[in-house]
Amino acid sequence: MLVIKALHISLVVAWFAGLFYLPRIFVNLAMVPADSVAERERLLLMANKLFRFMTPLGILAVLLGLWLWLGYGFSGGWLHAKTTLVALLVAYHWHCGRVLKAFQTGGNLRSHVWFRFYNEMPVLVLFAVVFLVVLKPF
Repeated sequence: MLVIKALHISLVVAWFAGLFYLPRIFVNLAMVPADSVAERERLLLMANKLFRFMTPLGILAVLLGLWLWLGYGFSGGWLHAKTTLVALLVAYHWHCGRVLKAFQTGGNLRSHVWFRFYNEMPVLVLFAVVFLVVLKPF
């Protein structure tokens, strides 16, 4: 189980790297001037490759988390709270895919300021999850 836990933590770190960086690319995409086609295409290429890379990492992180849950059991309010936050992260990841599609089709209506705030959500969730796992407050 320790190997599974180590793999889970490593995959979560890698997934979060994508969750931190992809919305940052969205900030830059929202700032691209309309006449800067090459810059927009480059950022879209980067965002698409990152999303395709981070999606399997997230899936594997969640699956190994479920394996740990089955191995250790699902007890304690902290674990219920953590599971809720993980579900929120999965929804955030899915929404990032929708945002990427909107940028690809030219349908984004949000400003770079909105994406700057959007970019902070996984940071807040990460802090909450780490504190829940380490402190097990309830």
